[in-house]
Amino acid sequence: MKLLEGKSALITGASRGIGKGIALKFAEHGANVAFTYLSSVEKGVALENELKAFGVNAKGYRSDAADFNSAEQLINQMVTDFGRIDIVVNNAGITRDNLLMRMSEESFDETIKTNLKSVFNITKAVQKIMLKQRYGSIINISSVVGVRGNAGQANYAASKAGIIGFTKSVALELGSRNIRCNAVAPGFIETEMTAVLDEKVVQGWRDAIPLKRGGTTDDVANLCVFLGSDMSAYITGQCINVCGGMLT
Repeated sequence: MKLLEGKSALITGASRGIGKGIALKFAEHGANVAFTYLSSVEKGVALENELKAFGVNAKGYRSDAADFNSAEQLINQMVTDFGRIDIVVNNAGITRDNLLMRMSEESFDETIKTNLKSVFNITKAVQKIMLKQRYGSIINISSVVGVRGNAGQANYAASKAGIIGFTKSVALELGSRNIRCNAVAPGFIETEMTAVLDEKVVQGWRDAIPLKRGGTTDDVANLCVFLGSDMSAYITGQCINVCGGMLT
C-alpha cells in the first residue's frame, strides 16, 4: 500500500543521512519528491535518479533553507515544477559541538540560523501555498537533545528545542485550515556521520538504549511517512520521539 500516492513533498537537506532516507521512503510510497542540498551537485543528481527509479517525479534544488529569500524562491519554483506542495519535511541541520566555555558566538549563531531559522523560512513561505489548498502536513526534524539537552551541545539543543516550540505554535495557528504541523525527535540514528566514530563508543551508546540498538534512517522515515499521510489526519502539534526508549 502506497500511503503517499499522488502527493508532492519537499525535504530540505536530503543529500545524505536522515534526509536521504526520508526522500527514498517517500518515493517508495508514491510521493513526488523535491529536495534540497547545499554542497555536492554529484550527490544531488545521484539521489534524483534513485528517486525517479520508483516511478515518481523527483527534482533536487541547490538551495540554502537558512536564507530567507532563497527559501521563498525555492517554494515558488517547486510550485511551478510540481503544481502543489502537500508535505514539507524541514530536515536541514548542522552541529557545531563544544562546551559553552569554548563555544564561539559564530558557532552558536550558525547553528541557530541553519537549524531553526531555516524552519521559519520554509514554513513561512509554504504556508501561503497550503492555505490556498486548505491542506498540508509540515514535519519538523528536532532531536531528543532538544527535549532533554546534552553537554557540549547547548547551541544544537537550543535550536532543536526551538523547533518544538515553533511546531506547536504553527499547529495552533494553521489547524483550522486543515494544515498539520508535527515534530520528530530522533535519538541515536546510525548514519554515514556515526560510521566514522570509534566502534567501542558507539557500542556503549547502543547498550544504554532500551532496544539495544541504534536507530536507522528508515525508523525515522517511517514515522515521517505516517505523519505525511492521511492516516495521521487527527495528529498535530506533537513531538514524537524516535529513540528506542532513550526518553520515556
